[in-house]
Amino acid sequence: MINVVEFKDFTFKYVNQLEPTLKNINLEIKKGEKVLIAGPSGSGKSTLGSCLNGIVPFSKEGGFKGTLTVNGIEPYETSIFDISKNVGTVLQDQDGQFIGLTVGEDVSFIDENNLVPQEEMIRDTRSALSTVAMENFINHSPGELSGGQKQSVSLAGIMRSSADILLFDEPLANLDPYSGKHAMKLICDIQKKTGKTIIVIEHRIEDVLEQDFDRVIILNKGEVVANGTPEELFRKDMFRKYGLREPLYIEALKYSGVDLEKDSIYPITEIGTIQNIEKVQKWCDSIKIKKNEFKENILDIKNICFSYNEEKSILKDVAFSVNKGEILALLGNNGAGKSTLCKVITGIEKETSGDITLLNKSIIKESIKRRGEKIGFVMQNPNHMITQETLLQEVQFGLKIRGIKDYVEKAEKALEVCGLHEFRHWPVTSLSYGQKKRLTIAAILALEPEVLILDEPTAGQDYKRYKEFMSFIKDIAKKGVGIILITHDMHLALEYANRAVVLCNGTIVANNTPTIILGEKELMEKSNLKETSLSQMAKIMKLDSEILMNSFINFENVGGIR
Repeated sequence: MINVVEFKDFTFKYVNQLEPTLKNINLEIKKGEKVLIAGPSGSGKSTLGSCLNGIVPFSKEGGFKGTLTVNGIEPYETSIFDISKNVGTVLQDQDGQFIGLTVGEDVSFIDENNLVPQEEMIRDTRSALSTVAMENFINHSPGELSGGQKQSVSLAGIMRSSADILLFDEPLANLDPYSGKHAMKLICDIQKKTGKTIIVIEHRIEDVLEQDFDRVIILNKGEVVANGTPEELFRKDMFRKYGLREPLYIEALKYSGVDLEKDSIYPITEIGTIQNIEKVQKWCDSIKIKKNEFKENILDIKNICFSYNEEKSILKDVAFSVNKGEILALLGNNGAGKSTLCKVITGIEKETSGDITLLNKSIIKESIKRRGEKIGFVMQNPNHMITQETLLQEVQFGLKIRGIKDYVEKAEKALEVCGLHEFRHWPVTSLSYGQKKRLTIAAILALEPEVLILDEPTAGQDYKRYKEFMSFIKDIAKKGVGIILITHDMHLALEYANRAVVLCNGTIVANNTPTIILGEKELMEKSNLKETSLSQMAKIMKLDSEILMNSFINFENVGGIR
């Protein structure tokens, strides 16, 4: 097969850095391949993608050694316009990608440039948006969309590209689980129909590898450290070795003593051997299930309703409570009302009716400022929160305006917890999207709120940072802080949430433990949630899914086998 991408002894260094970001890359990608590029934060995977699509060196300057060819051309020797004819890209930061005033204008941009007749252009734009369930938003401004909806529109736009290579940088970062599964299937269907080469940069290994990818390339510290089929890398334990999250069922097989080198482990449909089932059942029987009990209420949401106009209700009689020390996951599909609900709780939006009490006192008439002293809210998009020039200044800002004397010490501690202390004097503009998210979390944590709301806190984070951060969140919860996690990550809800509330079309449809909710197939389908590989594993092995998931959680909580 023909190589459409070829790196030979390729090294790249940004102008403002001492060390190269990519080191001696030797890599080939063949025409029509589906390739996953994975690696921890700072591994160089996004930079590698930027070299392919011309962002390096045309938007981000640096020096390189060696050669890179894409469809026979050297990207750094041509123009970014010419590269776009060969490589179509969906960026991780959606706000950096939109150029149209409406969704329809944005998706039709490529056709407009190619002078496609208007009637044909409108038809194809509607067809692309229909494929990603966004046709009803064709006249909306991109700024009105949720993060997941923006990602869906980006996918519709890339479908209109004539480029032979399609590059997706964190395409699942802001999608709900069901939409993420649909997006991956859509990406792979595009490949089947067109024969295009698909390159996906993503850390959600389980979600990507549900599809049949040809290869996985793992980068670490700027170097290619693994290159093989998914099964080969699972058997060699390469994902865990380099700080990446394996599918949950692979972890459960390990915990139960299944031999990854000899027993059936991939794809998941092949794991139901008698030998595997016996080992997993014995492991489940050996785990003592420990339940959490929370008695003291801290936040009460009482029959909250909200609408932007009289025609459509966004929230309908939403009622639930959060206890001191409890971690509650707020689940639901894109557009279910999760982020809107949290804006109402914090006073950013005004409820139509209902009440909110904090420590048994109504806060419904309190200002955003007063609520902000007790309820911390970290938004999904970090660009909507950052106001200062350097990282340290950003975290200090909230402390200083509140008159806290030891603001420098508190700011530095928060940055250290979020893995950003060494960059504290850097300009914010030099950070990646994931680093910006950690910065906004650090700024809120430094204020020591009584209730902490985190909107997609781990999106874009590698597994190492994910574990470190969630470990810190658990420590915060133990001090009596009530925590609400708005998340699409079923792994996060399963492992760390004591309870989950599911929103669907602005109404609560479930309020229970994650192990029960994630095992209810009808509820999952209704709410656009996606079952984890643990529940798939339970079905294949004919085990009780709640028992299997509880065994997994309790085993993890006592240390497991890291």
